[in-house]
Amino acid sequence: MAGNTKISGRLPVARIKRPKSLAETVLHQLRESIVHGDLTLGQPLSERQLADDLGVSKTPVREALAQLRAEGLVLIYPQRGAFVFTLSAREVHQICEFRSAVETAALRLAIARGPDGFAAELEDIVRGMAAAQRQGDRRLYLSLDTRYHAAFFEHCGNSYLRDSYARYVGKIAALRTHLAGKPLHTKLSFQEHRQMLDTIRRGDADATIAVLDIHIGRTRETYSNGIEDIAAADKGIPEAS
Repeated sequence: MAGNTKISGRLPVARIKRPKSLAETVLHQLRESIVHGDLTLGQPLSERQLADDLGVSKTPVREALAQLRAEGLVLIYPQRGAFVFTLSAREVHQICEFRSAVETAALRLAIARGPDGFAAELEDIVRGMAAAQRQGDRRLYLSLDTRYHAAFFEHCGNSYLRDSYARYVGKIAALRTHLAGKPLHTKLSFQEHRQMLDTIRRGDADATIAVLDIHIGRTRETYSNGIEDIAAADKGIPEAS
């Protein structure tokens, strides 16, 4: 009988996405502002001013700053407050060493486990980067540059590598933004993205990694040659807490 009919199974509808909490929204906004250079390296951060600018209380701002500190994007000094991160020459070299280690490992795995799908995604990203260059949209270009390298980890099939990189991707992206003011660096960087795509299409991991070594190595040298631009940490700023 109709009255005894039982309804089983799942509703044929998409799950409703949970909206971001206020703290998550503030965190995203501040992270993006640092990554894209709206908040500059070494800039002091006032909880009260940020709360006023964002139209929120100080509590979600304080929570966001604590998370950004864990990500390395914010430094907190006793008795002085919070600042957007800045790096010494030694730290820049360490970040480049970190990138070389994890990106090389992720690349080898991604090429071995699915070069066709990996290359297809990178091809879409490179196409978008070229369009962003033509349009003079530096912010979009840099976002796609970050996506290009993140794709190594999305396709490598190793969550430990992916999570290790994710912890520092914001800082790496912010440094990438800083270097974008050097036109020759950006031009060479884009050429290397295309070269890596070509070697990935061929399934040639060794050739891809050789280009990656040049790519990251030149980043390290560019910072070393103009380190005064960012290394306030070399000028006697005390240790962060």
